Amino acid sequence: MTELTTRANIIGADDFYAELLELHDGRSKSESDAINARLILLLANHIGDRTVLREAMQKALKTGQH
Repeated sequence: MTELTTRANIIGADDFYAELLELHDGRSKSESDAINARLILLLANHIGDRTVLREAMQKALKTGQH
């Protein structure tokens, strides 16, 4: 079983962030939401480990709470 990696792990993280912003540039909120949903499903399928995905969902929920 793999654990969720939460430390910085993306080579060229700033470049990736810029590409992600560019992906959404000029799109409506509903278009961006649909892109995000498809991206999440593609990456979740790539990860494939339900335990890791569940942990990621729990961390994302806690991060969004104030």
